[in-house]
Order: sequence, then C-alpha cells, then structure tokens
Amino acid sequence: MTASIPSSTRRLSPELTNLLGSLKPGQKIRITQTVRVGRKLWTTTVTGVYRDINYLATGLSTHRVPEDDIVVATVHFTKENGELSCIALDEQSKVELVG
Repeated sequence: MTASIPSSTRRLSPELTNLLGSLKPGQKIRITQTVRVGRKLWTTTVTGVYRDINYLATGLSTHRVPEDDIVVATVHFTKENGELSCIALDEQSKVELVG
C-alpha cells in the first residue's frame, strides 16, 4: 500500500509521488537533479540513506492570499559521509531506490 503524499505547488510525476510514498527510512536512494543557470545545464547526483519527506512552505511572509505561498517537497537523507542533508524536488528531479 502506498502512503499518502501531501500535495506541493510544484507538480511531481505520478511515478515519483508513488516512489516517495513507498520509501521507508533506512533505504538507500539516489537523487539526480539538473540545474540550469543561463544557457548552461549541470546535472548532479547524490546517494544516501532515506530519512523522511517533508514540505517547505515559502513565499510572502505576510498574511495576504494563500496563492502567494509555494510549497516544495523536500527529501531528507544521510549522505555516505554521515552528513545530514535534504533536497527540494522539482519537476525534473529523479529519485531512485538503490539495491
């Protein structure tokens, strides 16, 4: 059974949402992201042990309208060197279960 993943304002693919809902703490994952700066693209990959998924609410800090908020899914994991880390996911993010 797949755990329910709350919605973020950045739409994630159904496959990624299903994978995130099925992850258990302690599983090894690989995250690949592409970062664009101007005309250049950089692809980076990191592996680690999954800890949790959470949501980061950003946007205006005033109490105006809810549509001003941006909610981003973040994957929390422990890198192979022991460093605790998290990555905000976007539409281009790829998460894979390793092993």
